[in-house]
Amino acid sequence: MKSKLKTLLVLFIVPALSACGGKMSSGTQTEETLSAGFAQAQAAVLVRPQEGADLSSFYRSLDELAEIERAGSWIQGMALTESGIRENAGDFAGAVAAAYKEMAWAYGRGLIQKADIEQSLQNLLAMKNEADVIAATNAVLAFSGERWTQAAEGLGTLFDESEEPDGFCSWMILVCALEKDREDRRAGAAYKSIRARYVQFPEYWYRGARAFSGAVAAEYAENCINSSPLGPFADECRKILASFTGLKIEDGQSIRTKREIEAVISQSVNSGDPKLLDSLLPLIGLPDNPYTIYAVGAMRALTGVPAFRSYFTGQAASSAGRLAERLSYICRG
Repeated sequence: MKSKLKTLLVLFIVPALSACGGKMSSGTQTEETLSAGFAQAQAAVLVRPQEGADLSSFYRSLDELAEIERAGSWIQGMALTESGIRENAGDFAGAVAAAYKEMAWAYGRGLIQKADIEQSLQNLLAMKNEADVIAATNAVLAFSGERWTQAAEGLGTLFDESEEPDGFCSWMILVCALEKDREDRRAGAAYKSIRARYVQFPEYWYRGARAFSGAVAAEYAENCINSSPLGPFADECRKILASFTGLKIEDGQSIRTKREIEAVISQSVNSGDPKLLDSLLPLIGLPDNPYTIYAVGAMRALTGVPAFRSYFTGQAASSAGRLAERLSYICRG
């Protein structure tokens, strides 16, 4: 068995770690428990199997990593650890996909550029590895480039037989299916059923927001924005929310989710600085929609504080149209 572990880690981890801070987003389990499980998985990578050795411990490590993801948590570097485990077990195609997962997560968080990912993949191709690595890299490149038919053909051949139902390659195959046909009800149902594993993965929510419609699309769009408000998928998801609420598409740039509204108000209150609410004023000036109404109600609750009442009064006096009307209403709270 040839070793490609160091190659994969070097090609994929350097640009990610140069921008990321090694953070973990926690779900229902404690950070201590999750970190301990991750440490065990990392340790497993360091022990390479001998020829004919029992690989069950490696698969147990994969299961442990999967459970961390299903618990709604993500640790930076976790997918790279998965890549090493898969490589040690001889799953070189899966190792490429897992390394891509790490980069895709970082891209979704706005920490790296797509060019970083594609350059890493091109570097891997240039090393002229075995056929399975080349095939996997080409399939992932097609996926990254949104060449859905080509990606589906490559991914299906490589991963269909051994992939977990909610594994990353299964997710990519479902994305291809839904991007080609948003009326594919079977793919849509399968996509929704794996959401627990991708709570911290912005692109999961983004692709679902594109594929679905109505309230489901709006929920996915909100989750995408909440997971990465400044990431590369947030702008389109704001447009999806604008369309869902009957606003003009261009109004989407002013929409803020309820979680974002609460975060801004909490920061403003905690710092005693009403000017931090300036970022919500474009939202306040939109036609009636759930996000504007929510923001107005939250702001009215602040008028009992003199500094905030003064802020709203001053803004109302210097504004016009719908924004001035809304601010005047807030002042009467």
